[in-house]
Amino acid sequence: MKFIDEAIITLKAGNGGNGIVSFRREKNAPKGGPDGGDGGNGGNIWFQSNKNINTLIEYTFKKIISAENGENGKNQNKSGKKGRDKILYVPVGTKIIDLKNNKIIKEFTQDKQSILINQGGWHGLGNNRFKSPTNRTPKKRSLGKKGEIKEIKLELSLLADVGILGLPNVGKSTFMKSISSAKPKIGNYFFTTLIPNLGVFFTKSKKRIVIADIPGIIKGASKGVGLGIKFLKHLEKCKILLHIIDLSVLNYKQIIKDMLIIKHELKMYKKSLYKKKRWIIFNKIDLLDKKNISKKIIKIIKNTKKIKKYYLISCITKEGINNLCKDLSELI
Repeated sequence: MKFIDEAIITLKAGNGGNGIVSFRREKNAPKGGPDGGDGGNGGNIWFQSNKNINTLIEYTFKKIISAENGENGKNQNKSGKKGRDKILYVPVGTKIIDLKNNKIIKEFTQDKQSILINQGGWHGLGNNRFKSPTNRTPKKRSLGKKGEIKEIKLELSLLADVGILGLPNVGKSTFMKSISSAKPKIGNYFFTTLIPNLGVFFTKSKKRIVIADIPGIIKGASKGVGLGIKFLKHLEKCKILLHIIDLSVLNYKQIIKDMLIIKHELKMYKKSLYKKKRWIIFNKIDLLDKKNISKKIIKIIKNTKKIKKYYLISCITKEGINNLCKDLSELI
């Protein structure tokens, strides 16, 4: 299923049914008292979160969504049928934004949360409601009210504990596959990952940790180069970011340059994400001998001076993976 994380839709709650003017038609009372019934209320529109949904694709085809109108009243004092409510299901992590004022109406953070978004129109009254001692044959009735109309934006941010980011081809998807049951697409070319992927791994105490892997970021992403930075929003709620780096690159200066590209693009996107706790993960150590690894790390740390915590791993041999997962478990 295609991954869609934004959609703009118009919501129309049902209109209330009209009340009617009617009089009893009985054999001995050809024009008896009023018996016009009320209309039915218009249907409401609700949203509910569902953990089994992970995309907003359904709302790319439906630009206008309506609830059912209430029926008009009937004679013999019978009320019209109420319009059926419309319940719309969205993934956990979805924000509902009112485009009229750009305010967040609701953000779903758990499964089965619900909210009434559009109120259906109130029913109209039949002429039976207007009879009085001084007016026994009222010809007055009221019309149903219009249902609420709203234009909203749905915005999905995946909820994960750990976020993985880095340049294309550094081994992000392979890392995800090595520690979780996720099966991301892996290949030796740029942008193998085209959409965010979620994976889960369990600690020894059986605690569930969710990991998000987003498409690779390249220089100029903040200006729309490559896949841009539109997927970075899926890392905003992560407790920690893992910045994965390919240590097998021949020149250590290029490694530093690659690290700075990611830092710059994060900063250009949002400072809060740039300041988030971030561990450096040097991957592909299976392609180097220990002496070469040591030399590179010393030079990189000497020339950056801001690396506080880093890990050396190989997603192929699994070296260093257990230690990293243990520390993640303790942190989260």
